[in-house]
Amino acid sequence: MKKYYILIGVLFAFSCKNNEEKQVEISANVVEVEVVKTPVLNLEQANRLAQLPLHCMDTEYPNKLNQTIGTASDLKTPKELHPAFYGCFDWHSAVHGHWSLVSLLKDFPDLDNRAEIGQKLLHNISKENIEQELLYFDGEYNSSFERTYGWAWLLKLAEELHTWDNPLARKLEANLQPMTNMIVGKYLEFLPKLNYPIRVGEHPNTAFGLSFAYDYAVAVEHSELMTLIENRAKDFYEKDQDCPIEWEPSGFDFLSPCLEEAALMKRVLSVEDFKVWVNDFIPELINDDFDIAVGEVSDRTDGKLVHLDGVNFSRAWSLNYIAQDLPEYKHLQNLANKHINYSLPSIVGDSYEGGHWLGSFAIYALNSIGNE
Repeated sequence: MKKYYILIGVLFAFSCKNNEEKQVEISANVVEVEVVKTPVLNLEQANRLAQLPLHCMDTEYPNKLNQTIGTASDLKTPKELHPAFYGCFDWHSAVHGHWSLVSLLKDFPDLDNRAEIGQKLLHNISKENIEQELLYFDGEYNSSFERTYGWAWLLKLAEELHTWDNPLARKLEANLQPMTNMIVGKYLEFLPKLNYPIRVGEHPNTAFGLSFAYDYAVAVEHSELMTLIENRAKDFYEKDQDCPIEWEPSGFDFLSPCLEEAALMKRVLSVEDFKVWVNDFIPELINDDFDIAVGEVSDRTDGKLVHLDGVNFSRAWSLNYIAQDLPEYKHLQNLANKHINYSLPSIVGDSYEGGHWLGSFAIYALNSIGNE
């Protein structure tokens, strides 16, 4: 491993005594920082990661529906309720599993099973299946279904399709568009009513939900959604200071409340305003020796404990986003790499508890490495 050394705080005090100026060295500390290997999403890695969503997108059981039952007629199979997104254990994991495959097809034209993947995407994201998905959201008890985590991933899928110049993408984007429009409408309706942000490290985290929705709005130039998210993010977070990042992660976290918030504010503030804001929010972040320990997973067969692999990937994509175009924060990329390297070797061939969703997190984290 390469290592580099940082000279911390060589300070000099000057004093005058008997008209004689004296120079006094206060302190000098050398901190050793380990430079870790930068992980790479190459074709080999892409083929490995594609197997996770490719396997689970048609795996109907086990399944966690998160459904509110209004009448006996609501008791249907996952595939009947969600013909597009019924696999991968739950709705949001099915959505971002489809995002994973679109992302990999887009970036790797020579991906194995390319034709099979394309056919499966067309079969699931069909016009008829999306119409059925919309009927579910129209149900009396389902208006807040997957708010805002699943909403965010649906828009990330829509963004990936929109930014891919390919006939398959145009067909899938058109089929998905009614659901995309519905989710955008839900954001526009919900965000003005949200008085306080949700700061947890799991699905309801507001900063995560706003970041992905903002990325979509920028990609398609949806000015109303962009402006609303910018305003709401500032309402929620602009006065925040001293985020207790040393409290993270909690036992089941797969998102970092502090870093997700910082990555969102990097999106909506000017560069100079963000520098001022982040210096108040996580002042230690600018230090070249800033470090946080990876989330350690004790049991990858436990569906909650394996969340900590997710927190490593999501920390990485947040750290890389913060460092993007800011040379004084470039050291955060090394910390991001450390987090990815801890969790990446374990997710392929892992139990279904992690395998049904962690591939998407790994791909998104690896994609973030290009942010210089």
